[in-house]
Amino acid sequence: MAQRRFKRAVFKEIIFIITHLHKARKMIKRTDKYTSEDRAKFAREIMSRMRKAAKTHSLVYGMENLPTEGGFIMYSNHQGKYDAIGIIESYDKPCRALWKRETADYIVARECCGLVEAKTIDVENELLATLRTLNEIAKEVKDEGRVYLIFPEGGYDNNKNNLQEFKHGCFRCSLKSKSPIVPVCIYDSWKAMDQESTKEWVTTQIHYLEPIPYEDYKHLGEKELAELVKSKIQAQLDLIESGADFGVPSKIL
Repeated sequence: MAQRRFKRAVFKEIIFIITHLHKARKMIKRTDKYTSEDRAKFAREIMSRMRKAAKTHSLVYGMENLPTEGGFIMYSNHQGKYDAIGIIESYDKPCRALWKRETADYIVARECCGLVEAKTIDVENELLATLRTLNEIAKEVKDEGRVYLIFPEGGYDNNKNNLQEFKHGCFRCSLKSKSPIVPVCIYDSWKAMDQESTKEWVTTQIHYLEPIPYEDYKHLGEKELAELVKSKIQAQLDLIESGADFGVPSKIL
């Protein structure tokens, strides 16, 4: 049975999903009644419930590295369905995301996308629309102080804790917004919903790395910037694999 852990989470919480998704759709439509903070908080509630149903804990490190003022963009490696859930749940403020349209159409994902005001793209078939979306993100980050989460690998393919190629086009968002970049390293996230076993709880890790200010990358092109961020995430993965001690987690989900 493919993706048994993910299906277990959905089936176990089917009543919760039905009732809460109805409320989620209402909140998405009533922007006059519900603020971004209201919707983001409700999204985290749904994500928390799904995480627990998938028998997953997450150790979160480096939350002190997250800027407290102004907009910024987080770029994370990508391993599976749980990645955005873990990161967005761990961040206590509204965090928008750039989502692949194909995965954003799944049940629960669709509603969570709406609640966090995510943007969706189809890079393969809508290049010009994708460019417009990236420019919109840059404007929101610069002018409105929004926080965005982007997965520069674009997707995942049973890559587990191995990095794939970073698509450099998404880094135009940072170059145009001139905002800080926060590399995010996730580890064992693929185990949360994409593996077959459902017997044991799994533990993932989320590491918020030191921000890269615009002054430190303004001389780089998109491709060079992608390689810089990728190298920092790879270095953190290497530390984790080596058994490095990161001390007490900032948060445990």
